[in-house]
Amino acid sequence: MPKNERIKTPYPGVFFVMGKASNGRPEKIYYIIYRRGGKLIEEKVGRQYKNDMTPARASAERTKRIEGAPSNQERREEAEKTKWTVDRLWQEYGAHRPTSKAWLTDQGRYKNFLQAGLGSKEPKDIVQLDLDRLRITLSKTKKPQTVKHVLVLLQRIINFGVKKGLCPGLGFKIEMPRVHNLKTEDLSPEQLSNLMEAISQDHDIQAGNFMRMALFTGMRRGELFKLKWEDIDFDRGFIHIRQPKGGKDQTIPLNQAARDLLEDHPRDIESPYVFPGRGGRQRTRSPKRIDIIREKANLPKDFRPLHGLRHTYASMLASSGQVDLYTLQKLLTHKSPVMTQRYAHLRDETLRRASDLAGDLIGQTVNGKRPQVINGGKKE
Repeated sequence: MPKNERIKTPYPGVFFVMGKASNGRPEKIYYIIYRRGGKLIEEKVGRQYKNDMTPARASAERTKRIEGAPSNQERREEAEKTKWTVDRLWQEYGAHRPTSKAWLTDQGRYKNFLQAGLGSKEPKDIVQLDLDRLRITLSKTKKPQTVKHVLVLLQRIINFGVKKGLCPGLGFKIEMPRVHNLKTEDLSPEQLSNLMEAISQDHDIQAGNFMRMALFTGMRRGELFKLKWEDIDFDRGFIHIRQPKGGKDQTIPLNQAARDLLEDHPRDIESPYVFPGRGGRQRTRSPKRIDIIREKANLPKDFRPLHGLRHTYASMLASSGQVDLYTLQKLLTHKSPVMTQRYAHLRDETLRRASDLAGDLIGQTVNGKRPQVINGGKKE
């Protein structure tokens, strides 16, 4: 019998070809032929041993198809529609994201690094080896921080699907590359003075106050974007921060500098936002004048005006020696103390100077000299 020869059965539109079962013995593979919408369709309906298929059962399946039951192809297509692949999750995730510079960056990362290899897979079908290969491939040409951003984006997409009940999560924890490029930006007293002078001389009040708020409160750029007048409790002296990077909504104290600024800040009566964007909507980009102000203040080109001012705020508090790291963590709304630890060396330096002072005072006492302590510019 020729290979793949079609052998008719007593039932119209039913035939079989000879194949082999898993144990190697000959096995009949049944097919049916029928028309739907004028189109001739041929499809496999089962194997003799594996599916216990017979000519009569194959004929019954053919009758169901003729009466309107979906074909195998139609069932596969329908299954694809209900399958939440990474690509489909990405589309849904994007529908919930506002257009911003960060979103455009994520689009590039997804298209360039994730879509081709993982887009067609469901999260449950992704294995550790898939991500190991992705990480190794990217590491050959990209910096560790870039590789981490790509993996974090994948994690966010899948976590979004899990949160919305669209799919199960990964069966393992994504291993992130180690990144050692945390950048703590700070300004010297002279640089800070130059910046405040440049802000006061600039005509853009929105941009200037945006920068002042970042410095006075340490708030993130995105938190300032979302800040509404209703979030500011002038009576009790608090600022309500909506959806901070750390997760849950939080409150931080409204200090006097921020209070004075906000009380004089111009309000758009048609917008609920303190720093509204176009049409009074939530802002998605920083004011353009910010970079111009930075240039006028002669700050370094790599100083990020808003993120850097948040770091300056934190650095000043840490180096004062009057704020412990736990308090600083709460003020910066860090989810864990890990990020706050970048400022530990500043506080340690203050403690070292205090310790050195104690040593000097003790040394003066041992040598029979009266300790000289400066208080308000006078020796005691």
